[in-house]
Amino acid sequence: MQLKFITADEAASHVYHDNNVGFSGFTPAGSPKSVPAAIAKKAREEHEKGNPFQIGIFTGASTGDKLDGELARAKAIKFRTPYQSNNDLRTLLNSRETDYFDLHLSELPQMLRYNFLGKVDVAIIEASDVTPDGEIVPTSAVGITPTICRLADRIIVELNRRHPKEIRGMHDICELADPVNRREIPIYTPSDRIGLPYVKVNPEKIIGVVETNEENEGGKFTPLDEATMAIGQNVANFLVGEIKAGRLPKEFVPLQSGVGNVANAVLGCMGSNKEIPSFNVYTEVIQDSVIKLMKEGRVKFASGCSLTVSNQVLAEIYADLDFFKSKILLRPQEISNNPEIARRLGLVAINTALEADIFGNINSTHVLGTRMMNGIGGSGDFTRSAMISIFTTPSTAKEGKVSAFVPMVSHTDHSEHSVKVIISEYGVADLRGTSPIKRARKIIDNCVHPDFRPLLNEYLAMGIKGQTPQNLKCCFAFHQELSKSGDMRNVKWEEYN
Repeated sequence: MQLKFITADEAASHVYHDNNVGFSGFTPAGSPKSVPAAIAKKAREEHEKGNPFQIGIFTGASTGDKLDGELARAKAIKFRTPYQSNNDLRTLLNSRETDYFDLHLSELPQMLRYNFLGKVDVAIIEASDVTPDGEIVPTSAVGITPTICRLADRIIVELNRRHPKEIRGMHDICELADPVNRREIPIYTPSDRIGLPYVKVNPEKIIGVVETNEENEGGKFTPLDEATMAIGQNVANFLVGEIKAGRLPKEFVPLQSGVGNVANAVLGCMGSNKEIPSFNVYTEVIQDSVIKLMKEGRVKFASGCSLTVSNQVLAEIYADLDFFKSKILLRPQEISNNPEIARRLGLVAINTALEADIFGNINSTHVLGTRMMNGIGGSGDFTRSAMISIFTTPSTAKEGKVSAFVPMVSHTDHSEHSVKVIISEYGVADLRGTSPIKRARKIIDNCVHPDFRPLLNEYLAMGIKGQTPQNLKCCFAFHQELSKSGDMRNVKWEEYN
């Protein structure tokens, strides 16, 4: 077959109202850019004619503004899963103008294969290379690409010349078999390869190739502050203590780390602490800090689903592909996030909490229990199966008016049964083997901001008798006070009890 090169507008003409469309990528990395904008343009044109035009969207995780943002502003999204981080889309979700299904990222490919979420009509894939016989080499992320390519009726390839075709070899593409034919995943170290360096598709399904030359929407994180650096140091010191106590092997174990400023601070502090040996990474998102530590010899190998790095760092990787292709593998998310592998490798998993309660439950997703922020992402994939699951958070937000630690979380994403350790800038609460009352005292004494410790100790004292001393009249007083006065510090328990 010969590849057919088409424009983005021509590609969009093959996407119809009420289609379900799967997109490549994981975060803005690897996400298509030109074709989604053309679909948004088509949606606006159809709406101006009085015609309906909305599509269902399946992605690996969040995407860039050129995908989620463009389509959200065009009111072109009827349904979205499994994760997002775009302001315009978030507004639609919270006004219930767009249906949203929040989901553990590792589960999406098999849910699509089981047809739990409806048919995949079109797959739109950003590629660094595509061959006439159906070999598609992804760019800087994989996501759900193998599954949507196999399930879709039509495939559109966005061939992005900004990514060199020599990246071939950095990907390890494998799709799991479904029950009853599923076997173990033969990954025993992060560097084990089990698949192909490309996605193999039926070439007859490729209806066109759109050539582009667009850079990733990978911005830098905000500068680290005292709180995030203190959290990083606390994590590093805790892990050193675990090694010295013999609870972690002296050669260490692979690390999983979430995305964002706190994660970068944690990795930086671990890298600079020479009592932590050089380590491997088995995670979903590989960030700037991992690449820096890799060049310094502190990270030996990194397996993930996405190179979610700044454009400057991505250029450095592409300028030295021989080095980085020997140290990085990018996999589909049902492999990178698979709980079986996390349990086998004995990961230390470090993720970020939106809020935590004093008994160890974690809210990762909802502000005041109602407004979706981003989604659960991959944190749950790793948390339940990790050797040590750590959640980090600054103790306060909004200039000290909001406590990250509350009597009861307003939405539960990770229960106390999955959370082993909580760390803030003030210290470490090791919750392993502790009863609810002891968990509460450890969290209040070690992690809570001093402004909120008296309030939470008072709450604990007036809790009803029982193993977990909650007071159901007052458990959401912090949230109610925030809504009323804008400052949780103004809580007076007699007003709520």
